[in-house]
Amino acid sequence: MSDKKSMTLNLNEAEMAALDELAKSKELSKTAVIRQALRLYTLIEARTANGEKLVLEDEKLEKKAELMVL
Repeated sequence: MSDKKSMTLNLNEAEMAALDELAKSKELSKTAVIRQALRLYTLIEARTANGEKLVLEDEKLEKKAELMVL
């Protein structure tokens, strides 16, 4: 296993509430939620850099919307 490094993360109240809720609903630690978010963001960045699009689809309403990632 690689060496781990520590960091301090400052979040506003809304961001911390969102992190708390995700951790609780997923039954994960806050650190695990942040790690998953980082892996997901890395995947999205790599795929959009290769020209792929991120699309959200509502099958019931038969609607699609492209998610723009900055």
